[in-house]
Amino acid sequence: MELKVSVKQLGKKHPVLKEQALEIPYEQPFIRLEQLLRLIVEQQVARYNTLQVQNEEEGTVQKPLHEYLGPLMEMGKVGFGGTYQSQKVSVQDAQEVALQAFKDGLFAVFQGEEELTDLQQQIDLQLQQTFTFIRLTFLAGSIW
Repeated sequence: MELKVSVKQLGKKHPVLKEQALEIPYEQPFIRLEQLLRLIVEQQVARYNTLQVQNEEEGTVQKPLHEYLGPLMEMGKVGFGGTYQSQKVSVQDAQEVALQAFKDGLFAVFQGEEELTDLQQQIDLQLQQTFTFIRLTFLAGSIW
């Protein structure tokens, strides 16, 4: 099934990643949020691990796409496609980290305009709405 996904960060004018399509191995009309997050993480880890192997084999460096350069520079995270770790990422570990981050309130998930707040919540994939992931940041300072 193809999902439309966008990634944003609060306080930024432009999304970190503009809307893109992700292909996940799921064909049912309804899915729980927890299962959706696990499938997205699995897809992204597989993509990362594949790119890591390809970059090592080719020995080349990739430039970021022009439309992403501005937002990446704002974040201070401009990269050139290189990977600096030789080990692959574990899908299970990445899934657990993502679920814990959601539980801890480090990111929010929206389907269209509706915020998804419960991992057991059923999502209707037939609506074909964009899923937006918003990275939440905490305010700096103290109460003292």
